[in-house]
Amino acid sequence: MAGINYMAEAAADYVKAMKLGKKEGDIVPVLDDILKEKNITSPKEIPLGVVQIPSELVVGTKTSGRSSAFSKSFYPLLQENTEFAAKWKGLYQAHLNEGIRDPIKAYEFMNKFYVEEGNKRVSVLKFFDAVSIPGNVIRIVPPRTDDKENKIYYEFMDFYSLSGINYIWFSQEGSFAKLQRLVGKRPDEVWSEDDKLTFSSIFSRFTAEYKANGGDKLPIEPGDAFLSFIKVYDYHTLDDMTSAELKAKLIKSWDEFQLLITDDSLELQMDPSKDTEVKKNIFARLIPVSTPKQHVAFIHEKTAKTSGWTYSHELGRMHLEEAFADQISTTCYNNATEENAEELLNKAIADGNNLIFTTSPPLMKASLKVAIEHPEVKILNCSLNTSHKYIRTYYARMYEAKFLMGAVAGAMSRNGKIGYIADYPIFGMTANINAFALGAKMVNPRAKIFLEWSTLKDHDVMEAFKRNEVHYISGQDMIIPGEASRHFGLYRADEESPLNLAMPIWHWGKFYEKMIRNIMDGSFKYDNATANTKGLNYWWGMSAGIIDVICSKHLPIGTARLVDLLKQTICQGDFNPFSGVLYSQKGLVQRDADKVMSPEEIVTMDWLAENVIGFIPKMDDLIEKAKPVVKLQGIDNPEAN
Repeated sequence: MAGINYMAEAAADYVKAMKLGKKEGDIVPVLDDILKEKNITSPKEIPLGVVQIPSELVVGTKTSGRSSAFSKSFYPLLQENTEFAAKWKGLYQAHLNEGIRDPIKAYEFMNKFYVEEGNKRVSVLKFFDAVSIPGNVIRIVPPRTDDKENKIYYEFMDFYSLSGINYIWFSQEGSFAKLQRLVGKRPDEVWSEDDKLTFSSIFSRFTAEYKANGGDKLPIEPGDAFLSFIKVYDYHTLDDMTSAELKAKLIKSWDEFQLLITDDSLELQMDPSKDTEVKKNIFARLIPVSTPKQHVAFIHEKTAKTSGWTYSHELGRMHLEEAFADQISTTCYNNATEENAEELLNKAIADGNNLIFTTSPPLMKASLKVAIEHPEVKILNCSLNTSHKYIRTYYARMYEAKFLMGAVAGAMSRNGKIGYIADYPIFGMTANINAFALGAKMVNPRAKIFLEWSTLKDHDVMEAFKRNEVHYISGQDMIIPGEASRHFGLYRADEESPLNLAMPIWHWGKFYEKMIRNIMDGSFKYDNATANTKGLNYWWGMSAGIIDVICSKHLPIGTARLVDLLKQTICQGDFNPFSGVLYSQKGLVQRDADKVMSPEEIVTMDWLAENVIGFIPKMDDLIEKAKPVVKLQGIDNPEAN
């Protein structure tokens, strides 16, 4: 009786599946046709052995022989009285009785699978919503191209060789390497079986909850959302989350997923006056603005006594207290680390602060995590080229000052050999180096910039400069209070004591003052009101008074006048260092003599100017304390992975 029931059930379900297939209309694609269209005639083939193929990735047949028998979802299309239908129903019964275990034979191309033998098995298993299908797989490797999808696929193959995982995909380059790092693996570390099982469990739970909350409606890969999620919530903590906790955090993170829809997910606000005044006038007539007293917290990675960077932000905090007197109160929290930053942020909120500035890039993750949990608090992080909806970021266009410093160095150096000390290979740093090099070349066509990194392992920067007869050096931007060293700004490296010629200045006080005024007059709310799918980065420069250059009395009058002239033209918007024809160490970067690089191109610059002698270091070249910053904001190119 059971057999008769199975037969009747199989017959009924075959008719049901056939109707679904005819409703779909389209038949499965054929791999041979796809390869022909792409002009791939003699592809490289790599046997992968028996693989668990995600059923949703089985999309077609290898040859055209059976393609017309299946719809695009592998529903059967032939009538129920055919031999094909009888075999389909037989496999249906076999699956119910003992399960289909024999592996199919398939070809993988661009992480999609095309069946050569076992099409009906695939059809039956897909009908039963099988998660995966065992298959003996041969990979067809496409030739390398500059196509984005092709580049992502080659990154996937590297990842697959380490992990054996084929069920996660991304829409952005570099994502597989980021996943490898975020799960706690070295770039070349192979995954154990336990690693694979843990990942499968975590990713499956996330994907199920993500889709249940409408993730399928977003035009991104579940892998994109997962990567965004584990940047905030550590990968290994997901395993301990209850379903309710995971759902709650996922819903709170939804605006972050919205930013992944487009490659252009960041809005750079270049000028506080031009970008806010119009919006302020429009909205001020419509919405009454009443801003309560601001309690402002500053969370620093170090202290003002141990860090020039922290000292400059502390000067900014003190400027605020003077500028606003009784209108605001400020508090600073020092010595934040990646481990305790979240705790300090929560303490700042508990202490009543409704506006928080975290003043260095490594504090970004904690800032975002706390901002998601406390949307009533405004949190801004001092970093560049990071796109988030729950927090805003801010930085200064230091490359403008570096261009002026380069011009001074070019004018002063007799042999044209100029040193430049950089610290971290992160976004913005390359623009600073190149602007300095272009400034030097403008006044001295023979100028060569000898680039050295203070964060390289086992490397003596000053010895390298001596070896190359470098006398004029661009060193650290800021001095640490109490330090006797005068090796800052642009200086001449005399044997007795360095002679300081010019120094770049970060006027964080002016930035913080303008930001508080934006909040008080309501402009802050509407800064990117027209950019609902973008994060906002304030990137102000000389025109806003955030950046400046101080010239020494030792500088010749003519050179000082040149600096003033260049400063004026940059502030008025009449000149950009990255305009006209530009060359990198590898060749032509910008051909058009009338073109000016966009802010986005300047931020993400991953090349060095042709007159720079040096390189962008890789992660393994750096000392340990430099790696956390570079992991967060490192330049995404092969030289810095």
